[in-house]
Amino acid sequence: MGKMRRKSDLPSKDCATCGRPFLWRKKWAKVWEEVRYCSDRCRAERPKVPQKPQGQ
Repeated sequence: MGKMRRKSDLPSKDCATCGRPFLWRKKWAKVWEEVRYCSDRCRAERPKVPQKPQGQ
């Protein structure tokens, strides 16, 4: 089994939507660099980027 860590030793990031800090989670271990939001709610409320029409 792996070495135990304190919560204060885990990496953290600030949420792109709400700005609150959130800590690393084991389920994000392989994709930590791509994680930007602290929750599904913040991900759903993210600012929408207008998309360009295709074929023009």
